[in-house]
Parts: sequence; C-alpha cells; structure tokens
Amino acid sequence: MLGWYVPSPNEAMLISGSKNKGDSAFRIVVGHGAFALPIRNKIYFLTLAMQEAEVGEPCVTQQGITLQVKAVIAFKVGDDAESIANAGRRFLDDQRSMPELVGRIFAGHLRSIVGSMTVEDIIRERQKLASEVLDASKPEMAKLGLVVDSFQIESIDDGQAGYIRAMSQPHIAAVNQLAQIAQAQADQAASKVRQESERNQAEYQQETSVAKAQYQAQIDQAQQTASQAGPLAQAKAQQDVLAEQAKVAQAQAELRRQQLVAEVVRPAEAEAEKVLTLAKAQADATKLQAEATATSNGVVLERMLVERMPDILSAAASELRQANVTILNGAEGLGELVAGLAAQATSILDMVRRGTNGAGLLPMGVGATPGPLAQPAPLTAPSQPSPPAPPAPPTGGPASRRS
Repeated sequence: MLGWYVPSPNEAMLISGSKNKGDSAFRIVVGHGAFALPIRNKIYFLTLAMQEAEVGEPCVTQQGITLQVKAVIAFKVGDDAESIANAGRRFLDDQRSMPELVGRIFAGHLRSIVGSMTVEDIIRERQKLASEVLDASKPEMAKLGLVVDSFQIESIDDGQAGYIRAMSQPHIAAVNQLAQIAQAQADQAASKVRQESERNQAEYQQETSVAKAQYQAQIDQAQQTASQAGPLAQAKAQQDVLAEQAKVAQAQAELRRQQLVAEVVRPAEAEAEKVLTLAKAQADATKLQAEATATSNGVVLERMLVERMPDILSAAASELRQANVTILNGAEGLGELVAGLAAQATSILDMVRRGTNGAGLLPMGVGATPGPLAQPAPLTAPSQPSPPAPPAPPTGGPASRRS
C-alpha cells in the first residue's frame, strides 16, 4: 500500500519530518507498520540484532607484569525508545562502526581494572575481572543506546615472562606428586589384584592338575584292570583246566593202579597161594614119607600112600578153592593146575616106591635114617612169571593162607 512501511522483527523504523508527540524529534516504530508520506517524511531502519566485538589488549598488572588479555563482548541496541533514539542519533548513518567503538571502550576499562589487580587475582578470579569491566562500561554503553548481553575473557597470557608458568609450577609439582602417588597407589592396587589373580590361577591350576592326575590314575588303574582281566581269566581257565587234568590224571592213576592190581598183584597173590598150597601138599607127602620110612614093610607104606593120595589131592583142591587165587585162562588154566597137582602126586608116589626098594629108605630097625625127598618142580600157571618160592612151613604146622 502506498505510504505504508513495516520494519523487520530485528529492526526499528525511525520516521522523521512530521511533528512527533513527546520529547523525541522523530517517531520510532518497532514491531508494526506505519504510514509515511514520501515527500513529507524520511524513513530509516536501525538494526536491533546481536553484534560481537573482540578485545585483545596488553595490560600491565599491579606487579608490573604485562599480560595479553583477550575478551569477547556480545551487545545490541536497547529495545526501549530512549536507547533506540540514542543509538539512532550516533550510529544511524554508520551502524558498522558500533563493534569497533564498543571494543575500544571495553579495552580501556579492561586495562584500568587489570592494573589494579595482581596476576594471581586475575588468574584465580576471572569472573570478578569480567564483572568489574562490565560494570564500569555500563554508563557509557547506556549513553550510546547499547546494552551488553555478555562479556567473557578468552585467555590471559604473559608471553615470554613465564610468570604464570612459574606460578603454576608448585601447583603442577603438587599435582604431579599427587598424580604420581595416585598412580603408584593405582599400580600397587593393580599389582595386588594381578598377583591375587595369578595366585588364584595358580591354585586353580594346581587343583586342576591334581584332579587330572587323580582322574588319570583312575583311568590307568581301570586300564590295568581291564588289561589284566584277560590274563587273569586265562590263568583261571588254565587253573581250571589243570584241576580237571589233575582229576583226570588221578582217575587215570587210580585206573592204572587197579589195572596193576589186576595184572600184577592179583596174579602174584594167586601164585603165592598156589605155592603155599603146593608146599602144604609137599609137607603132607613128606610126613607120609616119614611115616612110610618108619614102617618096616614098604608095601604097606605104598598102599597107605596110594590109599591116602585121593585125600591129599582133595585137600589140595579144597585149599585151592578156599584160597583167594585168580586162575588165568579160564577152564584151561584150572585143568593145567589140577594136572600139575596130579603130576606132583605121581612124583611123590614114585619117590616113595624108590625109597621102599632101597633107593632112599632103610628099615627103621637097621639104624638107617630117612633121607631127604627130592623136591618136585613147582607148578606154574600158564603165561605168568613164577615168583620165588617162599620157605616151607614147619612140618605138621598149618600153612599160612591168604583169603
């Protein structure tokens, strides 16, 4: 619309040329529009935005030490009409000069305040320094229509003097000492923890080694038991086999003993019984011969011998029956034995006859003594070896008999 002007939110519109109510020589419009005639009025815009100024000024302290102090100021034109009017009168044509002017103002106040302080106070109380500088510059800033939002000291440096560095050395040493102590304590604690951990690990390894050794011993024992189970079982089986073989050998020995008894002892006993029987028969014949010798009549003796011969054979046969004699070859062996007895009896009869004829017997009245009878050949069983003949029992005594 013609003649209607609206300032930006961060601007103040100054309208001059018309009569203004109040003390101000021009009208100030902020935040809304206004009419202004192009010929009658002049219109100006003053920025209300935030601006920045920097200060880097060498300052001499109370101790005569030069410090390079750097600071930053944040400022703007005040929002009230008086501040806008004051700033408009001073900076409307050259608004860019505001930061430079503000910097110079603050540099002056900064030098003045630093000169009244020591380095230690400046280092320890930076905020106090900033507050004093800000308070000292407020009246001048108000006259200029400016307000300071922030004043911050960036750095303080003594250049080549080294005062600040020297001043910090005790603190640095103390801090380093404390740091070293803390580090040593930390290292000691860490070493203690590490050694305890290593000790625990060694104990755990020892326990693990012992457990492994025990497990290995059990495994070795089980393996040895398993490896010995086969030989032990084999040895036990061999023992069982040997026991059975011993039983078999014992049975075989018993069988062999029985066989030897049947083959050797029994035939020997039978032969002994036979010899004893024949010896008894010979003893009886000798007795008869003696009786015949004592008789003067040889015919009578022969007759008596012939008459008693069946009794002698019967007695011999009876003795054979009662004796525990094993006759080999069955009936043939028995026949041979009886034939042997008969031949023995015939031999005895022949000897008696020869004795009667004077071949061996003399009449008792003449003083002759009876001579010994010829011993007939002993009877032997077929197929058996003849044992040595036992001594003849005394005449008239019973022959020993094996039942």
